[in-house]
Amino acid sequence: MWVKSSYSASAECVELWRTSSYSESGNCTEVAAGDDGALVRDSKNKTGPVLRFPAAAWAAFTTTLKEKHDA
Repeated sequence: MWVKSSYSASAECVELWRTSSYSESGNCTEVAAGDDGALVRDSKNKTGPVLRFPAAAWAAFTTTLKEKHDA
């Protein structure tokens, strides 16, 4: 899903990376949808390494997080 950048002065810019709405300091991980899963990076090091997770593994991870949160 593409999201309009909060820094965009025009509608032509998009923002791929998303930070958790629970982040208060901005020192979190950021997630983006990849071709075959999820991409994760450190928000403090935007040009640093990116972890890639297969779609099934990312879905299992987020499902477990939601279950733990709701418990």
